[in-house]
This record gives sequence, structure tokens and C-alpha cells, in this order.
Amino acid sequence: MANHEGCSRLYCCFVCRNFVAKHDDIVSKAFQAHNGRAYLFSHAMNIKCGPKEDRHLLTGRHTVADVFCEDCGEQIGWKYLKAFETSQKYKEDKVVLEKIKIVRDND
Repeated sequence: MANHEGCSRLYCCFVCRNFVAKHDDIVSKAFQAHNGRAYLFSHAMNIKCGPKEDRHLLTGRHTVADVFCEDCGEQIGWKYLKAFETSQKYKEDKVVLEKIKIVRDND
């Protein structure tokens, strides 16, 4: 596992505790997922993306890919690949992780 000393607080997969995101990379905590609240991150690590697909979400049509923990394969969120509405372009290449699927590394 990589050395994360000196980094901000880290978030881990709730199943296997694999590091998946840094607290400093949170763009917004105001997202809604199927299972409740979610965080938008500018970057995530140790994840793999599923196939891309167009979805109609609360904020319009987007091309997204589900994201999975690289270690255990648990689905933990999705990545925005394309936003069709100009006001939503800021989400492109960012990752949403469901709050229920991640834990702080010191929990």
C-alpha cells in the first residue's frame, strides 16, 4: 500500500479499507445518491470504472460510469464523463462516492 503520511484525512472503501479519496479533494458534500448522501471528489484513487452509459439524473442527462473499489470490487459511486447541460460541465471527470460506502481512515 502507498505511503500516505502527511496527506489530509483519507477515505476508504467501507468493505476492505482500501484508500479511495482524500478529504482535500472534496468539491461538494451536497450530492444525492440512490442510498442517500454522496460527496463529489475532484479525484479518486484505487478505483476502476465500469462501462460508460447515458443516465438521466436529477440534474439532467450525463454520461457516467459506475466506479468500484479496485481491491474488493464493491460499487462505491460513479464518475461523470460528460455533462450535456452547460451548467453541469463542472462535474466532468469528477467522481461521486456514496457516503454510506466510504469511511474515514481513522474510523
